[in-house]
Amino acid sequence: MHPWPQEKYDKSRMANNHEQALIKFGYRCGRSGAHASRTMMLDDVSALLAHVQPTAAPCDYRREVVDSNTLGKPTRKARELTFRHLVALYGLDPGLAVFRVFRQLWHLDEEARPVLALMVALVRDPLLRLSRDFMLAKHPGESVRRDELEVLLAKDDTDRFTSASLKSFAQNINGTWTQAGFLVGRRHKTRVVPRITPTNVTFALFLGYLEGLTGERLFASQWMNLLPGSPDELVLHANAAANRGQIVFMNAGGVKEVRFPGYLSSEEEMLLHE
Repeated sequence: MHPWPQEKYDKSRMANNHEQALIKFGYRCGRSGAHASRTMMLDDVSALLAHVQPTAAPCDYRREVVDSNTLGKPTRKARELTFRHLVALYGLDPGLAVFRVFRQLWHLDEEARPVLALMVALVRDPLLRLSRDFMLAKHPGESVRRDELEVLLAKDDTDRFTSASLKSFAQNINGTWTQAGFLVGRRHKTRVVPRITPTNVTFALFLGYLEGLTGERLFASQWMNLLPGSPDELVLHANAAANRGQIVFMNAGGVKEVRFPGYLSSEEEMLLHE
C-alpha cells in the first residue's frame, strides 16, 4: 500500500482531531439518534431543568428522573428509558461545553428555550440533522409533508429502514420542529417563522466558535443560518446579547469580533485551538 502524500495525511489528521474535540465539547456523530423513538422531548427537559440546579452532576439528573420520578413516568423501566433519551439529546453533563452553556442560557431567557433545545438536539442527534436543510428550504406558509421527509431519510440507504420506521422517524422529527416553533399544525404541518431572541444568537455564535469559526465567519455559520432574520437583524440581536452581558461583540469598519468570556475552561480553550 502506498503511503498518503503528506498534505493529505495532515488534513486527515486535522479533521480527525477536530472531530474528537467536538465530541469532547458534546457533539455526537454516527448515523442514528434519539429521534428514532422520540421528539426532542421539550416538555420533559423543561420540567427536569426546573428541578435541578445548573451546577448539578450527571448523577443528580439521573436521580431526579429515575429515583424521584420528577417527570411522572409510570414504571421504572420507562423512567430509565426517558433518562437515556434525554442524555442522548442533551448530554446532561456540565463537563460538556455544549450542555453547560445551553443550561446557562436556558436559565437566562425563557422565550429562547424552544430554539435553544432544538440547537442542542441538532448538535447531538445525527438523525435529526438529516432534516435540517430540508426544513430550512421550506418557505413560510409552505406545506411540510411527512412522506417528503421519509424519502429524505431513506435517500442514502434505501434498505436501512422499514417503511414503518421511516414513518415514525419522520413524525418524531416533525414533532421536534413543531416544538421549536418552525412548524404548526397537527396532521398537516406548515412552515412558519419561529420566535428568536438575542440569547438564541448568542448560542448560535458559540456553536460556530466551537466549530473553529471566528469574526465575520461566525455570522455565516450553519447555526446562524438556522435563525430567521436578515444579516442586519441578526447583528442587532448580537448587539443586544452584548448589552445583556452574554457575549463581547465589536463591530467596526466592517470587522466583527465576538468573544465568549467565561464560557470555556482553559483546558477547553487549548483543545479548541490545537
